[in-house]
Amino acid sequence: MIVGGRQDGAPMTPGEDFARISNRYRTELLAHCYRMLGSIHDAEDLVQETYLRAWRSYHAFEGRSSLRTWLYRIATNACLTALEHRDRRQLPAGLGGPNDRPSTPLAPPVPEFGWLQPAPDALLGAPAADPAAVAAARGSLRLALIAALQCLPPRQRAVLILRDVLAMPTGEVAELLGTSVPAVKSALQRARGQLERLAPAEDDITDPVSPDQRELLDSYQLAFENADIKALLALLTDDAVAEMPPYPSWFRGRRTVARFFAAQVLTAPGLYRLTPTRANGRPAFGLYRLGPDGRHHAHSVTVLALAGDRIARISGFLDPALFRPFGLAATHDEQLTAER
Repeated sequence: MIVGGRQDGAPMTPGEDFARISNRYRTELLAHCYRMLGSIHDAEDLVQETYLRAWRSYHAFEGRSSLRTWLYRIATNACLTALEHRDRRQLPAGLGGPNDRPSTPLAPPVPEFGWLQPAPDALLGAPAADPAAVAAARGSLRLALIAALQCLPPRQRAVLILRDVLAMPTGEVAELLGTSVPAVKSALQRARGQLERLAPAEDDITDPVSPDQRELLDSYQLAFENADIKALLALLTDDAVAEMPPYPSWFRGRRTVARFFAAQVLTAPGLYRLTPTRANGRPAFGLYRLGPDGRHHAHSVTVLALAGDRIARISGFLDPALFRPFGLAATHDEQLTAER
C-alpha cells in the first residue's frame, strides 16, 4: 500500500513532493525554453536551472497561482536573463544572399556563431488522443517559426509565446512577467505584427505523412546513400533551398542545390547512412558519415520541408551532439542494433 505517495508509509519530504507533482511539466517547459532560445542544448540547461531554482524555493510556494504557472514564471525569467547576453540564433538563409557558386570551396564554418538548432518531436508533448493539440504544438515548433521568433525582442517573444502558443490569459501573463495588462497587450500587438511579416506560410506536410510523401522520403534516403545526384535532382522543387550550419553559405534553386551536393557532399556512394527521425514537426534524418575505421559515425541531423510530392528545403545541422536529444546512437551499427 502506498501512503502519502511512498511505498514505505513514511510521509513525503518537500523535495519528494515537489518532484512528484512537477515532473509532469518538464516536457512542455523544455518546449517553451526551446521556443524562447532556439537551441535544444540551451533549453535543456535552462529547464535544469528552472527545476533547481523551483526546488530551492518550493517551501515558499504559497499556491496563489498554479504550480504550472509558477514554473513557467521561473523558466521564462531564466530565459530572459540568458538572452540578455546572447545574440539571436539564426539559419544561414537569414544572414545574406545565396551562394551561386556551388562547386567552389565553402567559406569556413563558424561554430561559435549562435546557430538555430532543430528539436526532436518528443518536445511536442501533446496527448496523442488530442489531434488538434498535436497539430497546434507541431506548428508552433516548426523551424521557420522558431527562426522568426528569434527576431523578436525577448520580452515580446515571451508575451507572444505565452499568449498565442500557450493560451495563457492576459492577466496571468502580466503577473508572470511582472508587468501590466496594457503593457502585455501592446507587446503582443507589436509581436504579432512583426511575426506576420517575418514568418513564411506553412509548408505542406501532414502527420503521418501520406503514402506519396513516404515514398518521397524513402527515395531521398536511397539517393543520398547511393550518391545518386540525378535521383536527388528529381525530388527537389524548382526553388529548393539547402543550408548546413555552421557553414554560413546556403544555396537556392534545384540545379544549384544538386550541383552543390555533387561537388561537396555526395562525392561517392556509401559515404552516408541515414536513419529516419522527426524534428520540429517535420520529417528528418540522422546522418552517419563513413570514418577511417570503416564505421559510419554521427555526423548531422537533416530536417526536410516538403511541398506536395517534392522537397522544398534541406536544413542539415552539422552537430553530432544533437544525436543524444534525438535518441540516436553514436554509430550507425549501434543504431541498427538498438532498433532491432
